[in-house]
Amino acid sequence: MATAEDDRLRAANVDGVPWRQWGPYLSDRQWGTVREDTSPGGDAWNSFPHDHARSRAYGWGEDGLLGISDDAQRLCFAIAVWNEADPIVKERLFGLTNGEGNHGEDVKEYYFYQDSTPTHSWMRALYKYPQAAFPYDDLLRTNAARGKGDAEYELVDTGVFDDQRYFDVEMVYAKAGPDDLLIQVTATNRGPDPAVLHLLPTLWLRNTWWDERDGADTPRPRLTADAKARRITVDCPGLEPYTLAWEDDADVLVTENETNWGRISGGSNPTPYVKDGINDAVVNGRAEAVNPDLTGTKAAVRRRVELGPGESVTMRLRLATSMPRSPFDKLTDKVVAQRRAEADDFYASITPPSVTADSALVMRQALAGMLWSKQFYCYDLDRWLSERDVHPLRSETSLDNRNARWFHMVAGDIISMPDCWEYPWFAAWDLAFHTMTLAMVDTAFARDQIRLLLGERYLHPSGQIPAYEWNFSDVNPPVHALATLFSHVEDVDISGEEDHAFLTDVFGKLVLNFTWWVNRKDANGANAFEGGFLGLDNIAVFDRSAAQLPTGGRLEQADGTAWMALYCQTMLELSLELAATDPQYDGMALKFVEHFLYIAAAMERGDGMWDDEDGFFYDQLRLPDGSAERLRVRSMVGLIPLCAVTVVPAEAFGTLSDRLAEFMGRHPDLLGQLADPMVPGVADRRLLTLLNEERLRSVLCYLLDEEEFLSPHGIRALSRFHRDHPFSMDVNGQTFGVGYLPGESDSGMFGGNSNWRGPVWMPVNFMIIRALLQYYLYYGDEFTVEMPTGSGNQRTLFEVAHELSDRLVGIFVADDEGRRPVFGGVELFQTDEHWRDNVLFYEYFHGDNGAGIGASHQTGWTGLVAKLIQLFGTLDAAEVLAEERPHPSTKLFRRDA
Repeated sequence: MATAEDDRLRAANVDGVPWRQWGPYLSDRQWGTVREDTSPGGDAWNSFPHDHARSRAYGWGEDGLLGISDDAQRLCFAIAVWNEADPIVKERLFGLTNGEGNHGEDVKEYYFYQDSTPTHSWMRALYKYPQAAFPYDDLLRTNAARGKGDAEYELVDTGVFDDQRYFDVEMVYAKAGPDDLLIQVTATNRGPDPAVLHLLPTLWLRNTWWDERDGADTPRPRLTADAKARRITVDCPGLEPYTLAWEDDADVLVTENETNWGRISGGSNPTPYVKDGINDAVVNGRAEAVNPDLTGTKAAVRRRVELGPGESVTMRLRLATSMPRSPFDKLTDKVVAQRRAEADDFYASITPPSVTADSALVMRQALAGMLWSKQFYCYDLDRWLSERDVHPLRSETSLDNRNARWFHMVAGDIISMPDCWEYPWFAAWDLAFHTMTLAMVDTAFARDQIRLLLGERYLHPSGQIPAYEWNFSDVNPPVHALATLFSHVEDVDISGEEDHAFLTDVFGKLVLNFTWWVNRKDANGANAFEGGFLGLDNIAVFDRSAAQLPTGGRLEQADGTAWMALYCQTMLELSLELAATDPQYDGMALKFVEHFLYIAAAMERGDGMWDDEDGFFYDQLRLPDGSAERLRVRSMVGLIPLCAVTVVPAEAFGTLSDRLAEFMGRHPDLLGQLADPMVPGVADRRLLTLLNEERLRSVLCYLLDEEEFLSPHGIRALSRFHRDHPFSMDVNGQTFGVGYLPGESDSGMFGGNSNWRGPVWMPVNFMIIRALLQYYLYYGDEFTVEMPTGSGNQRTLFEVAHELSDRLVGIFVADDEGRRPVFGGVELFQTDEHWRDNVLFYEYFHGDNGAGIGASHQTGWTGLVAKLIQLFGTLDAAEVLAEERPHPSTKLFRRDA
């Protein structure tokens, strides 16, 4: 039965009703981004620091605290607060830049995305604001004094939350219609004494007029306030005339969204009313800093309240194109309550009945984080490069300038971000994983994200997918074909219809990208790939993105080559989908099977990437004299080949069988140590994999060994074996090495803000679980392994996948003592009733105890935990084996509405 939210999605997708026009599209951080960098040397963090953010107008986007905007970010709304102790109004989240943190950049605030529907008809979020002065200097000084071997100094460590002396500030948004937003701001004093708080809901216009080339006669947008009528009207070209109304008497402060050059550089200001005018009026009592005529491009509604212990106050506002005469009657409360109930119905429809209440809470908050992490991303490379006089077609400059090769790229879209503060820019392989979770709730948005990244405004003419804004030319794993297949199968499960127009369009773009990989990342044309760091950052002995290795040679990468094998397999799957209605794709299917066999053979060539002595895959270092040496580091690099697997159902394989048999007959050496794809398994299925049964058992032996990869909380990125046996090698008198680190990295590689040297990462764990289910589809219940290795407990591969999923989900779910491993030893999070059920979805997790590490809101791919909860809440072994169309995604996407 369709829910009200399903009906809204259908209206948006089919009838074009703009339910998605307003959403959480406002970034948590715009300062310190590449887009705003004006430095000659490309020092983005220092070019635009946090201290400038309140005073300097942005050029390419906006940020705010738990805010919203329209889908072109012309008009923005967010909450600001002041406790009469801070030196500045809290308008945006504070954190350390890459050079300030002892483990890289890091947000130093506590905020939680608690709920959202996919159309954002209902949204809820929470910010925890200290009552004492925010310890900006303490956080900077103390973290600066710590080294890479020390823990990060967090906001809770400063003592500002002692005795509960903070405010909970809750933001609720409910849509009465696509262009009618009901807003509630509720502040609660959690402390033992009365405390004062200024609530400053703020409405402003993005500065789109900063470049005079847009034309001096272009009409300027304006906000005009009427304090007596409790209204702010919006006049913005290209946007319908909105009005913001509020319920109770309040002060109105209006200024301009213009840079305060006097503060930033000692220059002169074009207007006395600048971006930080409201801050100066509130904090410093400078009434002259705001416009007495109540007109400008930034406006705040100020209400000062004194709250007793446990006391709450709520401000109600409404942003609409057609404001009712009575904006805040009983019907308003009814709409808010109705939208919340509809959100409950929607999530109940996708949550299996067998899932516990706490797991359901984790699943819903993970999806809320995914939906709150949708941002407006604006970046016109042609214009950006020209402003810096480094456009390769318009100046005598080097193509080595940041992103100079991407001058074709024009972005102005709503995109799913990895983390709205730490990574407020899209990342290619992250985004592919995002779509796999987002398809649970909004298949149209998931598919549009894939189509966007492969569209002509993003995809390079060479076929390369842009990686991330710090270096679009870097290389991320090619998982976008798999994401396409996932979203397609999910859509079929929900709608019952196959969108072959989507598949045809995306397939053609993926062929371009596949060709780029073959032509650009296979140096010798030998099908052994050298993709660079491939998103695994500092997992290797050397910086794999470096132009020149210390040895003077190059790496033939086990993971890069395996990712390409998986690319072949998923392109095969897409070809078979399309061939079901268009036989011309039969030839493409055969092409990708053949290419898979070439790649598999390349991994065997010469000494090969497989080590018979260890029974594991390793990168191979190819030296200038042509000799090769395996880098015997047991890491995720050697587990990715396990993930290059797909099962072809008997019916689909029938169209390939004769032609494939003929091809293999002509090239018998290609089979090597592969499992023979002509040998049928359960239900006459065929298996394409880099591992025959013997090698599969060997890799699984490592995978499921608690002294190697198997953690209580998933699969580690680096084997624990290297804790006592670190790998090292000497090159020209310099020692390079890798050792097991369950927590933060001690390496300065990639800025020191990432770590694949031991912790658990959700996306690659997800890929391993998918692979285990694929092997189970082929081998069935007869194939068992020990789990853990050496325990004597024999498990089927379905049971192994289920157990791994339980361990990953267990990071977030409260144990028998009510503690969540994700919170580590932070007692406030573990025991306090106002904290313990607000879950954070970190970038990665401690390899031994499961504590969250890295970016605290990396819901982007850690949100995959929501899919795991749903998946194993509905799946049993018999159902998997009975599946008629076992695509790689079919059993990882099912919505039982």
